[in-house]
Amino acid sequence: MKNKLIVFVMAIMLLPITGMAQSNIFDKYSDNNDVTYVNIKPKMFQMIAKMGINVEDEEAKAYMDMVKSITSFKTIVTDNKAISADIAKWVKSRSGGLEELMEVKDDGTEVKFYVKEGKDSDHVKELLIFVNGIDKMMDDKIEINGKERKIETVVVSMTGDIDLNEISKLTNKMNIPGGKHLEKKN
Repeated sequence: MKNKLIVFVMAIMLLPITGMAQSNIFDKYSDNNDVTYVNIKPKMFQMIAKMGINVEDEEAKAYMDMVKSITSFKTIVTDNKAISADIAKWVKSRSGGLEELMEVKDDGTEVKFYVKEGKDSDHVKELLIFVNGIDKMMDDKIEINGKERKIETVVVSMTGDIDLNEISKLTNKMNIPGGKHLEKKN
């Protein structure tokens, strides 16, 4: 009985450590040569928001308002199968605290959008996008940092006070698949 109690107490003490490890997938692979890692800091978003824009143009103003509301943008792109599997495992564990907005599966490619609800139904605190199996849809390799790659997995995390309607407009303009599905339907 005493041994079971010790094991139970140890397990409870280790829970925060395992949770912390799960939340650091971006840190884990930030220096890995098999990934392309992007981390845009809040200061960069503040600088972009201060750039001179035509305030008469409603679309430009809405875009800048959206940029100002983003506090973090991180992404990992990889063609390494082991890293892809680790990212998929992380997304699965992370998605428990998020709401799935959309899932698309097509010929071995999977796209999922997750959100953490914000101040109202049009806003989210976090947007997590997971794309796996892109290599099945790519005919050719692309060159990244002088290496030819056939991308397997992409994961994107954005945090802030994100307006889904503005993200939808932006992804549609950039012709990103699934963007129109982010728009709030009344």
